Amino acid sequence: MTTSPPDPGPPTPRSGRHSARGTSRSRAATHVAGVARYFAGRFQSGVGAAAVTVVAIALVAGLTAVALKAMAPNRPAPQSVSASGTAPIGSFSHHHVVITLPPAPDSYLGAYADGVPRSYASLQSLADATGTRPNVALYYSGWGEPFQASFATKAADHHAVPLVQIDPANVSLAAIADGTYDPYLETFATAVASYGAQTGHGVIIGFGHEPNGTWYPWGVRHVSAATWVAAWRHIVDVFRQQGADDVTWLWTVNIIDAPNGIPSPARWWPGSSYVTWVGIDGYYYKPSWTFPSLFGPTITAVRSVTLDPILISETAAAPAAGQSAKIANLFAGIHSYGLLGLVWFDADRQQDWRLKTPAAIAAFRQDAKSFKNPVS
Repeated sequence: MTTSPPDPGPPTPRSGRHSARGTSRSRAATHVAGVARYFAGRFQSGVGAAAVTVVAIALVAGLTAVALKAMAPNRPAPQSVSASGTAPIGSFSHHHVVITLPPAPDSYLGAYADGVPRSYASLQSLADATGTRPNVALYYSGWGEPFQASFATKAADHHAVPLVQIDPANVSLAAIADGTYDPYLETFATAVASYGAQTGHGVIIGFGHEPNGTWYPWGVRHVSAATWVAAWRHIVDVFRQQGADDVTWLWTVNIIDAPNGIPSPARWWPGSSYVTWVGIDGYYYKPSWTFPSLFGPTITAVRSVTLDPILISETAAAPAAGQSAKIANLFAGIHSYGLLGLVWFDADRQQDWRLKTPAAIAAFRQDAKSFKNPVS
């Protein structure tokens, strides 16, 4: 069997930070009401003075938001917020915001593009070029950065869920685990819960992605797997304490390539109660590489620890690999393995992964039609 090829490794840092190339298990009920809740929320916001009056009275009275229920047709009333637009820490601790994304295969078509989260324009340009509507908008967040609520809201306006990869560079994971950074985490979690309460949309969050790789300071040879797991669990616990149950927790690992020091990710498994979905990152470098050889061994390793849904959370194909052919292979592999979907890395880093040629754009446009796009 062909062994898994190596992943691209670390990218060129962006904006002065070390950044990537860029809950619990899935709730028992598939969130079929998600679409209805979104449009109900849009309708509610425009029904006129009566609705505005009701919301105003609720805010003045200091009522807290009602937690979203799995099958509720409407979103909860917004929490009171400060002049800066941020709800106070603890606002949702006793009124959790619960939003569950549907774990349907062939459903999530996401992207990363340069310029996010400062602007949504690059993602919109990609959507226009490919004739698609990405429903996952990826951005990378350095440790200490706030939740980018304005970008998340823009994503919701484009019928997409934000995917935030929190990169713990220049920080001690042991200190995260022992609670040193709880004020930051509580603020971030409260902002995420507030976003969910106000928009009716969920957020996907990963932390310390690709820990089984050597290129990040939170990975192999830098931090023990036990410390990484302790930090992950503590972060999830803090978010839950703050009522941010609108988070889909994405445990994101790199493809296995043992000869090049990228082991099975099993040692970094936080436990089933701390993960919602699994993300796998991997890239096509050569024409001979196929979905089974690239992702197959890692999918097998993941399945030894969990049956949680899998998203190809960061991927692309190099022009030298035959980009258009690999795009078809990528989509076919997702269908055959029953995975959630993919997030395309549309940027120029160690290689130019962008969709630029007519053939690649046409292939992406054609294959994207096979996805169901449930998040809207």
